[in-house]
Amino acid sequence: MSAQRMRVTGVVQGVGFRPFVWRLARELALTGWVRNDAQGVEICAEGSAKNLALLIRRIRLEAPPLARIDSVDSRVTKPSGCAGFVILDSLAGKVSTAIGHDTATCAACLAELFDPSSRRWRHAFITCTHCGPRYTVTRRLPYDRPQTSLAPFPLCAACEREYADPGDRRFHAETTCCPHCGPRLTLVDALGRTIEVTDPIAATLECLRRGEIVAVKGLGGFHLVCDARNAAAVARLRKRKAREEKPFAVLLANVASADEFADLTDEEVALLESPERPIVLARKRAGADAALPGCAPGLAWLGVMLPVTPIQHLLLHEAAGRPLGVAWMSQVLPLVLVCTSANPGGEPLVTGNAGALERLAGIADAFLLHDRDIAVGCDDSVLRATASGNQFIRRARGYTPRAIRLARSGPSVFAAGGWFKNTLCVTRGTDAFVSQHIGDLDNAATCAFLEETLVRLLDLLDVMPQRVAHDLHPDFYSSRLAIEFAARHGLPVIAVQHHHAHIAALLAEHHCVEPVIGLALDGVGLGSDGTAWGGELLRVDCAHFTRLGHLRPLPMPGGDRAAREPWRMAAAALHSLGRDAEILTRFVAQPAAATLARMLSQDLNSPPTSSMGRAFDTAAGLLGVRAATSFEGQAAMLLEGLAATRGSVMPLSNGYDIGRDGTLDLRPLYQTLADCSDAAVGAALFHATLAAALADWAEIAARAQGLNTVACGGGCFLNHTLTGKLATLLTQRGLHVLLAQQLPPNDGGLSLGQAWIAQHTYGE
Repeated sequence: MSAQRMRVTGVVQGVGFRPFVWRLARELALTGWVRNDAQGVEICAEGSAKNLALLIRRIRLEAPPLARIDSVDSRVTKPSGCAGFVILDSLAGKVSTAIGHDTATCAACLAELFDPSSRRWRHAFITCTHCGPRYTVTRRLPYDRPQTSLAPFPLCAACEREYADPGDRRFHAETTCCPHCGPRLTLVDALGRTIEVTDPIAATLECLRRGEIVAVKGLGGFHLVCDARNAAAVARLRKRKAREEKPFAVLLANVASADEFADLTDEEVALLESPERPIVLARKRAGADAALPGCAPGLAWLGVMLPVTPIQHLLLHEAAGRPLGVAWMSQVLPLVLVCTSANPGGEPLVTGNAGALERLAGIADAFLLHDRDIAVGCDDSVLRATASGNQFIRRARGYTPRAIRLARSGPSVFAAGGWFKNTLCVTRGTDAFVSQHIGDLDNAATCAFLEETLVRLLDLLDVMPQRVAHDLHPDFYSSRLAIEFAARHGLPVIAVQHHHAHIAALLAEHHCVEPVIGLALDGVGLGSDGTAWGGELLRVDCAHFTRLGHLRPLPMPGGDRAAREPWRMAAAALHSLGRDAEILTRFVAQPAAATLARMLSQDLNSPPTSSMGRAFDTAAGLLGVRAATSFEGQAAMLLEGLAATRGSVMPLSNGYDIGRDGTLDLRPLYQTLADCSDAAVGAALFHATLAAALADWAEIAARAQGLNTVACGGGCFLNHTLTGKLATLLTQRGLHVLLAQQLPPNDGGLSLGQAWIAQHTYGE
């Protein structure tokens, strides 16, 4: 007889790992025990040396579908002669494990959900070790029921038997429950009064069919839901939520039901049907806007999602007429629901029942509530499938708090992120834990959510940072939080230039330690010279960077207001081309046109910017695509949609100049756009010429610096058309291209870059 003590690390709690080890050990005639602890899973096994080796091998090869094994370490120990193999109670201690992410209801649970003979028939909280909530119900580690928001729901006798039965897939499934032991659904009206109904799901569907807006409690927060085919309901939701034109995602029963509205690729189908169930941006089919009026007006892309929770499945099942079995789940279902985050005025997602009734008053007509608490708010993730892999637009539910593996271990860092699309990052060893999407830090509620997320993540990971990082801009709330945190704990703090962080995030996720050319293209970030940057050509060498070039600056008449009114940037371009007289005639509908022309001529309140985001606004303004925007990036999204209608075009041969000082001048392109009478043609020319300009710009710098890798970061790389064209051109020239894959390229990835730079700055 031999004995070994094993330590398994990674995502190994809340994924059915202990029952999996128990079954393997029994099959291999091994004795001993398995338990959770703060570091992961610990195993003590006794038996033949051959079978112990098989146990380790099969743990690696056959782990449960939701598990992620980082390491399996073993050491020989003295046999104790124990009888049988058991699961022991968990041990507390210094946490170094990770909790799993939330996943969609699995096929086995769905089969039960729609089987009238099952005791969980139409149970809105059905789950097992292979599916359901994890991160959003976990209060602390180790992952055990008393540490989750299921603690108030003692297991009934039947659930207890399943929980204790090694042959059951709910063996030690901490979220196990049934209609008898809870949780339970309740439908209430706009005033919070319970609506007495036999079935809250059926009553909710009736509300939706009447054109009402229902706030539905999900995994990481509430959704506002209405009938996507009902133009009046969608318009009412927009008005109540003060969301004029920003697109809504739609929930459909399955891929077959989505075919009417979106031209889905195989990669998009795989994403939609994955256990993470993100919102996926897919190209609209002709007629999608007419069928779904007001959902994504004027855009080429539609956000599509498939059901994640049992509640969503049940609403669709009710709409299908409660068919038996699961065959209906692959058939076309006409019901399409708007399913958008319930967060008024850009505030964080609503998570609590009382908070929903208060904060969504005047928006929702009814509320579908339940009594299981949400431990942490977590928005839906949004992704796009691209030729180079999946791209995050927003990383949250289904992916958080999945760690991003770093190339090497380093001191723990807390990085506070930026102002827009904020996330924070905490590193522990070789793992970087980037928080769920927090949002723009322009209101007190989101700032408070940032603080709460920091406290919770540090507590969950049991980490005290050794270093702190933040954006170079000292007035960001995230920067002030980081500086105060560092001062309170006596920690070193580093201010990281915004665009340096964008490129560093790519180096961190791609394990790249060599110097690279960085193309950092976004809306704005404070430069190291105190001006507004945003179209930057950098050489990045670990924690150091050199600015090799930038877009030729344009004035921003009216300052930040120009970022919301593309006509102002178009006027600035006309001024830079010596066509000032056209400002009044071209923008006659703008009352401020004359004032703006004077501001530009006298250089008043017109700070310069090298922003690529403003270059998109300039093009949109010159082509008459949009005079003013209602949400960030709208002009660029509309411009991309127009370009898609024209297909591929050749770039302008003389559309840009690259100066000896590294300045990229797009004025020749603006000159052409100013005289273009067809906005779609102009949009296609803009994308093609800009891609060619950026490829030339990066290649010249790469050859001059003797480098072969170009890292592309910043929010402008969410533009599918530009990114695809540029990556192709750079690759054709023999350059290696790095694109964001594990985080969004926009400010949602800044915190990882900040943390990586802080790790490499101190103690070099």
